[in-house]
Amino acid sequence: MSQVHHTTARALMRRLAVEQAECRIPSLTAAIVRDGRTAWFGGRGRVDGAAPTAATQYRIGSITKSMVAVVVMRLRDEGALDLADPLERHLPGTPLGHLTIAQLLSHTSGLTAEPPTAWWERTPGVPAAELIDRLGLRELKHRPGRRLHYSNVGFALLGELVARLRGTTWLKALREEVLDPLGMRDTTARPRAPHATGYAVHPWADVLLTEPEHDADAMGPAGQLWSTPHDLARWAAFLGGQTAGVLSPGTVAEMREPVIVDDGDTWTSGFGLGLQLSRAGGRRLAGHSGSMPGFLATVWSDPAEGVGVLFMANTTSGMSGTLLGDLLDILDEHEPRLPEEWRPVAADPDLLAVTGLWHWGPKPYTLRLLPERGLSLEPVGGAGRASRFVPQDDGTWLGLDGYYAGETLRVADDHLDLNTFIFTREPYDPAAPVPGGASDWHA
Repeated sequence: MSQVHHTTARALMRRLAVEQAECRIPSLTAAIVRDGRTAWFGGRGRVDGAAPTAATQYRIGSITKSMVAVVVMRLRDEGALDLADPLERHLPGTPLGHLTIAQLLSHTSGLTAEPPTAWWERTPGVPAAELIDRLGLRELKHRPGRRLHYSNVGFALLGELVARLRGTTWLKALREEVLDPLGMRDTTARPRAPHATGYAVHPWADVLLTEPEHDADAMGPAGQLWSTPHDLARWAAFLGGQTAGVLSPGTVAEMREPVIVDDGDTWTSGFGLGLQLSRAGGRRLAGHSGSMPGFLATVWSDPAEGVGVLFMANTTSGMSGTLLGDLLDILDEHEPRLPEEWRPVAADPDLLAVTGLWHWGPKPYTLRLLPERGLSLEPVGGAGRASRFVPQDDGTWLGLDGYYAGETLRVADDHLDLNTFIFTREPYDPAAPVPGGASDWHA
C-alpha cells in the first residue's frame, strides 16, 4: 500500500519507528493521503501478537466530533436549521437554549468542558434526557462568543440536536448520511476484531495498564467512535475536498474557515465549524485530534497541497507531538509536489480589455483575468486588500474572499464600482464618477 518511492517509504517508516520506540507506544499506525488516495501506510508495535494493519481498529475519540459536525452542516444545507439559530429553537427545555449552533460547533459557547457526571471517558454514560436535566447555567463558564473554550458537552447537545431533527439516533444518522456513503464501514461505535486494546504505559517502567472502555451514551457524539487507518484516510480525503456528495466542497471549505483562534496574534491553532485548525511549517491544516483513555489519534488535511496525514495509537499519553508534521516534511523533502503546468486559456475580448492597472484613489491595483471568466484584483506590491471575483448572471461579479468577500463588483468602460468604491485607470481620474470629485494635482 504505497505510492511513494522506496527511499521515501523507508524515511517515513524510520520516523514512525522512532516515535513508537522512544515514546514507548504499544502499537502505532500512520498514513499519508495524496490526491484522495493512500500513498503510504506504516505500522509498528504489536496488536494481539502481530503488527497492526490498515484494517486494525483504534478508538478515535474527539475525531467523532468532526463527523457529527458534518451531519449538522447537512441539516443547514437542507434548510432544516440556521447556524445562527439558538439551541432552544430545535432542542427546547434546556437553560442553555440561548447558545447558538455555530457557537457549539466552534467551541465558542462558553460551556464547560466536561459534563456534570462521573469522569465520562472512564465510566458508563447516561441517557441524553438525564444529561440535559443535569445541565444548568452553572455549566456556562464564559460569555458566549468571547473565547475558545473546548466543550465536550457542546457536542453531546449537537448529537441530541441531530437525533431530534432526524427522528433517529445521532449514530444512525451519521452512519447513513456520512460513513456509508464515504465507504467508512469499519468506523463503529464499539470495537470489532481486529482492534487494539487501550493501554496506559507506566511512566517509570515498561509495563502496561489496560484502560476501561464503555458506551458513553449521551456523550457519544463527543468521542465514541472506533475506526481504522483505512477509514481515517478516507476521512482525510473528505476534509481535503473529496466529498463524494456527502457535502458540497464549498461547505467543507466553510467548515475549514477559522471562527476563533486559540493563541492570539500568533494564530497557530484555532477552530472552524467542528474542525480544529493549525498553521505549521507554512501549511494550513484542518482536521481533529482524538484522545480517550488508552488511545490517541489525529488526522490533518492540507487542501492546498492535496495531502492528508494521520496517526492512531493505543496509549493514553506520551506522543511527541511532532510526528505528523515530520511525516509531511519527509514527503516534501523526498517527493516535492510539482506545480501544475501553465496553459493558455481562451479569453473574452471585452474582459481582456479591462485587465491591467487600476487605481483606488492614488493606490495602484492590477486586475487579472482568471479561468472561467473570474477576476482577481490585487494591490501592486502585495500590501492591501485583494480579492477574487466570479461572474454573476446579471453581469456583475461576486467577491469570493478577502475584504470584498460577498461584495459586488461592477465593471464599466472607465471605472470599476466595488461596493461604492470607485477604481479608475488614472489616480482620481476626473472623467470618472469619483464621489467628491477630483481636481488637478498640484505642488
